[in-house]
Amino acid sequence: MESLPKQYQDLTSKEYDRRILSAKEYLGKDLVILGHHYQRDEVIQFADYRGDSLKLAKLGAAQQEAKYIVFCGVHFMAETADTLANDEQVVILPDLRAGCSMADMADIDEVEEAWDELTEQFGDTIIPVTYVNSTAAIKAFVGRKGGTTCTSSNAHAVLKWAFQQKKRILFLPDQHLGRNTAYDMGISLDKMIVWNPRRGELEQQENKSLDEIQMILWKGHCSVHQKFTVDQITRFRKQDPAFQILVHPECNFDVVQQADLNGSTEFIIQTIRKAPAGSKWAIGTEVNLVQRLAHEHPEQDIRLLSSTMCPCLTMNRIDRPHLLWVLEELVAGNPIHQIKVDDDTIYWSKQAIERMLAI
Repeated sequence: MESLPKQYQDLTSKEYDRRILSAKEYLGKDLVILGHHYQRDEVIQFADYRGDSLKLAKLGAAQQEAKYIVFCGVHFMAETADTLANDEQVVILPDLRAGCSMADMADIDEVEEAWDELTEQFGDTIIPVTYVNSTAAIKAFVGRKGGTTCTSSNAHAVLKWAFQQKKRILFLPDQHLGRNTAYDMGISLDKMIVWNPRRGELEQQENKSLDEIQMILWKGHCSVHQKFTVDQITRFRKQDPAFQILVHPECNFDVVQQADLNGSTEFIIQTIRKAPAGSKWAIGTEVNLVQRLAHEHPEQDIRLLSSTMCPCLTMNRIDRPHLLWVLEELVAGNPIHQIKVDDDTIYWSKQAIERMLAI
């Protein structure tokens, strides 16, 4: 993996901005820059579109004139963009080290081994569902097995569809989104069980009948949303009961149950946009988004639920030096850091995504 060239390491802030804008202007309609909501402000200011991973991937593919899609996000997001893009479009990730710890918790070899074990135990009663925050290989696996993807916005509708297909769901890779969504649908915790990929087995718990299991939850999580706790909620309410607690469903079960509201990134954004002046919010999600919301809505009191910073560290590997580097290489006719998904994986990933879109 190439390291950042020295000539991009020590520029002034104004110089980074000037040269990035110059490269954007030169490339014109050949370029579209996508910026995820969790991206730092100094980078997202250059994005042509902002959004979550799937929305951005679809927007990138829709820009038919754009030869280059530069995705300021993480690796799995760029894979999804390449999956949906046309054959002529080139998808670029400014820093190839920008991965996702949650997506990496579901390794394709481990998932295939788990599937063999689980289908031997439960028979043909399982359908796989993967959160879009997963690798292209996992999306393709799900597609081959007749399953689908989901987002945090549509997880409820997708699980409802999945239960119409089979008795049980294998939910990948975030156990918390799976548990919180299923519980909201009326499925009790005693009908959920966790698959531990490190041990290659179900985590058995007392008073659980395997015959009654409906949700098999992959033992994965988001490192950012794991940092929010019930104690933080208690502290805010003790300091000022007027604060409403708004969290993402990637938070653990107890936090979601104690919060006033929970929902996707888009739900969080729209809730704040519609909230009245003077309202007070403690938000449990990535810090860059919370700070941006606070800046955009000074009429409200918006704070991070945690007392410590909660950035997506891998997302933050995308910075101005790396963005400038890949853009100036495009100007020179030398695309670097291309994310390319093979044709078979694209085919089956699209099957999983299109099932979700149909739902």
